[in-house]
Amino acid sequence: MFLLCLFSLISTARPVSAEVTRIEFTSKQPYGTFRAGDYVIWQGKIHGDLSPQEAIPGIDKASRNERGRVDYAAKIILMMPATPRGENGALLVDVPNRGQVWAEAIYNSPRDARFLPGTLEQGTGFLQDHGFAVAEVFWELGQGADLPSFADADGKTRFVEGVGFAIVRDAADFFAHAASDKGGTPNPLKGAINRVLASGRSQDGRFLKTFLLNGFNMTGSRRVFDGMHVFVSAAGLLPILQTGLGPMSSAEGAPTFDNPDFPGVNDGPLTIGEITAKVEARGEVPPRMILVNSTTDYYSLRASLGRTGGSGTADQPLPGNVRMYDIAGGPHVPAPKAPACTLTPGRLDWSPLSRALLLHLDAWVSRGTEPPASELMPLEAAGGEPPALRAPIRLSAAVIQVPKRDQDGNALGGVRLPDVAVPTGTNGAQNQPQTFTCMLIGSFSPFAATKAERERTGDARLSIEERYHGRDDYVNRIRIAAQDLMARGFLLPEDAAVIVQEAASTNLFAPAPTNAEPR
Repeated sequence: MFLLCLFSLISTARPVSAEVTRIEFTSKQPYGTFRAGDYVIWQGKIHGDLSPQEAIPGIDKASRNERGRVDYAAKIILMMPATPRGENGALLVDVPNRGQVWAEAIYNSPRDARFLPGTLEQGTGFLQDHGFAVAEVFWELGQGADLPSFADADGKTRFVEGVGFAIVRDAADFFAHAASDKGGTPNPLKGAINRVLASGRSQDGRFLKTFLLNGFNMTGSRRVFDGMHVFVSAAGLLPILQTGLGPMSSAEGAPTFDNPDFPGVNDGPLTIGEITAKVEARGEVPPRMILVNSTTDYYSLRASLGRTGGSGTADQPLPGNVRMYDIAGGPHVPAPKAPACTLTPGRLDWSPLSRALLLHLDAWVSRGTEPPASELMPLEAAGGEPPALRAPIRLSAAVIQVPKRDQDGNALGGVRLPDVAVPTGTNGAQNQPQTFTCMLIGSFSPFAATKAERERTGDARLSIEERYHGRDDYVNRIRIAAQDLMARGFLLPEDAAVIVQEAASTNLFAPAPTNAEPR
């Protein structure tokens, strides 16, 4: 209840005076050469200060500098064209998750060597080929951000965690609009940016929704983010508009099967429509938003509540500034290996969809070109098996729903990537045991190779040999599925080519090809 009241209090307030006072770059290195030209990578820190009257709980108690303001500092990483002519005018601000950067893993991950979070490797070079400048802005207590603090009545140090929102706001606004810091250090992106997008995954998708809900997307009369790309955030918010004792952030935790009533995440507006309505009621123009959820998010993160709200089973209308897409068969998080889990980890690579959707978001923001219509999976009330995370006790009218599935166990509807449209197994079913990791990675259960094998094991799903008339039939079906996704705007030609090529080199059919081109 405290958090509900807090969200109400903060959401009625406007940001007040805040500024970046100093940028401090400790390194500048070549990053590579791409279609848009040469790139460099800067690393350093951003320093700023805030008014103690800003609407952030606890900031009025924090230590102040000689100007009577409250200081902060945060790690930053900036990847950008070496010369301004290589930029497309868009700055993509990636919000790190528990100190791990995600932009390269989301958008640049290659199919044959998928990236884990934390990497700064080039991979496919997608972001750089398209001329995006990328800023990683660290905001989290214990994960690259120096947050203000104060001593409470018991003498304990309490950190003002809500300043993390101000850090991201101020850094994004600085890189988009400032010429230099207060000491004259130039902004490397001076004059190059005409639109700003944000990307947040899971915890940091919840960060972006909470950021928007509570008025941080405005600095004065200027909007900070013109577009937001929010991944696998389900129905959650982020409970950092409070003070914490550290050493780690209050954002570390989330509801689990062992602790379904973990506070804060599902306390407040559940649907993006409710959030947008509050933004518009303040007189703000909300950003254009693309929200993406995976199949496992419905079982383990209550994603259905992000569609229905806290009661009933009917989807609430999406506002005009929002598109929402479900990844049929998608895992919440990639995990090449998961020895602690019973089943093979989910293997569906949905980075191709991420790339296509980012270009749609950018075109929507920059040119007004609307993305494809929302594509969602049909839902049904969750039963006992497979298990789904129950609603928190306080949401007594909430109905947790999960995707309907076909006879193979694959989710119906949503965006169906070729690996699901032309399946070789069941994608995105729940894994076991119900640990934090296993409940998010889902599983992949391959079909038997032959009818005899499936009958021997009692597998009711048709085998590979019963589904496909050899390699050529399989590859042709993959090609048709890829072409359909391209026509509908969910797959780029270069990704379609890689997917078809991989299908042609599969070892599911004998004899295996001997002349497949390397990927």
